[in-house]
Amino acid sequence: MNRREVLKTLAALGLAGGTAGAARAAADAPIRITLPSTGSAGSVWRPLIEQNHFDTGLNLRWITADPGSMQVQLTAGSLDVGVFGSVGLATLVNRGSDIVLFGPALNNHGRWLVKADSPYHSPHDLVGKTIASTAETSETWQQALIAAHLDGLDLRKDFKVIHGSPTANLALFQRGDVEAIVTLEPTASRLVAQGAREIARVADIWKHATGERNSPFLVGLAASRKWLDTNRDTAARIAKMFVQVNSFVHQQPQTLTQIATQIGLKPGETAAAALLPQRLTDAYATTWDAQTFATIDKQIDTAVSLGILGKRPASPIYTKLS
Repeated sequence: MNRREVLKTLAALGLAGGTAGAARAAADAPIRITLPSTGSAGSVWRPLIEQNHFDTGLNLRWITADPGSMQVQLTAGSLDVGVFGSVGLATLVNRGSDIVLFGPALNNHGRWLVKADSPYHSPHDLVGKTIASTAETSETWQQALIAAHLDGLDLRKDFKVIHGSPTANLALFQRGDVEAIVTLEPTASRLVAQGAREIARVADIWKHATGERNSPFLVGLAASRKWLDTNRDTAARIAKMFVQVNSFVHQQPQTLTQIATQIGLKPGETAAAALLPQRLTDAYATTWDAQTFATIDKQIDTAVSLGILGKRPASPIYTKLS
């Protein structure tokens, strides 16, 4: 993404300006923001934000947040800003939650991997076989399910699926107990560097089925409406910061190799680190616009048709800050 496109995105979000008074006010109060777990795509944010001073004027306090309890933390006020996916958040909104998405975070970067000597070359080849993926309630799995459905596959009926933690799934795959694994980056790059073979990307399946050109939304910045209404200027500055850091990755993807050990790769995993610029860069979302909202709406509608969601939320689960 070039500078003009970045500025266009910031303007669309209402983020291009900002007064000195607003900056001082934002700096006064600590903003409790989710700290992504080491080894996840989001773990690049803190080091890159701090190294490049994208947080200037913001008093960030990075808080370790459990995805399973993030709703409680946001509602209780122990966390101000988290991340949520479309289906997970729609489920909570249907139950009365006031959490809302307000900015970009990550595009879908789910991968289907098989062993190097596997005879399978696409998810369709694996029908009837055993695969491993994350928990049924995880956005990783739900979005893989949605994309596959649009491509003519029912992952719940056409496959034998073992749901487990990323660590457990990795062990199953490495032992050969499953034929394939559906996982996220940078874990996928680590496996590819060790000889695994990628047979599909969830984003590509989505694009093929929908005709869209861009990788679909995975998770976005989220906060309670109460906090957002009270801290709208601060929220705008946070959204701007994420556009900046994600755009920086697109402009200088080699940075991902340079900070590989800071995001969970071991010093000796040089082959995996070298893969990150070409495999991980697209995960960093830089737009928050009508196309993003249309994708979120389609994900929700598909989830309803699949029975993952009982109904569509009564109002949009996203907002624009301008």
